[in-house]
Amino acid sequence: MQRSKDGRINIKAGNKIDLVVKWTLWVLTILTIMAFFFFDYTGLQLERAFTETLYNLRVMFLEPALNHFSWGEAMYQIGVTLGLGVLATVLGAVIAFFLSLMAAENLSKPWLSKIVRVVVAFIRAVPTVLWVLIFAIAAGLGSEAAVLGMLFHSIAYLVKAFSEAMEEVNPGIIEALRSTGSNWWHIVVHGVLPSTFTYLLSWTFLRFEINFSVAVAMGAAAGAGGIGFELFMASGFYFDLREVGFITYAILFIAIVLEIISNRLKDRYFPTSIQG
Repeated sequence: MQRSKDGRINIKAGNKIDLVVKWTLWVLTILTIMAFFFFDYTGLQLERAFTETLYNLRVMFLEPALNHFSWGEAMYQIGVTLGLGVLATVLGAVIAFFLSLMAAENLSKPWLSKIVRVVVAFIRAVPTVLWVLIFAIAAGLGSEAAVLGMLFHSIAYLVKAFSEAMEEVNPGIIEALRSTGSNWWHIVVHGVLPSTFTYLLSWTFLRFEINFSVAVAMGAAAGAGGIGFELFMASGFYFDLREVGFITYAILFIAIVLEIISNRLKDRYFPTSIQG
């Protein structure tokens, strides 16, 4: 907004941030269009590619079948994947709870809170998949590497979520307990935990959903087994599209069940006012 010499006010729409965003989008759009001109289209038959893609999708999702392992083995592999997710989430939530007490500014000393936050921020900045691969190199391929990698990132993720929830506790509750002579642990158990339990539960289950998805991917990448490894074998080794479709439906079914359970927990433990 600028004022001209005659006293009138000239209003200019947007600001520097909007201008940067606009030009960034334009540059990305131009680069994307230019990329199509540099592709190697030698031997490409669009009509054949389109037809074969539709055929593969039809076989995969309309004709799912098990050809290389039984229903019992399929349920076992799904259980292995769920077990990896549960183990990483439960251990991560327990460790993260105690670390979050040190990370919360209203419960810890400033210097200790900053140290914990910096460390978990560094861990959280590295993707879960990369942590799993790092532990796969250090500990060898297997379920141990997958659990350690997911556990490492889960702790950093939940420390941030838990500590922020604890910092939202009404300061009056903490001051009232302190005025009665309550020690630090008594304040945590009787003041902080009852006020944040529903949030801690919600964040933990959300992390479990993430860990289940990661466990599916790490079943192949880290040799952790489970339904992810079977998906890798069906798609890359056997090239069995029908089995890929079945495994995809199984993973989707488990994801839907987890979402339903999550909503039920929210309806049970979260008041309407909090959900809104």
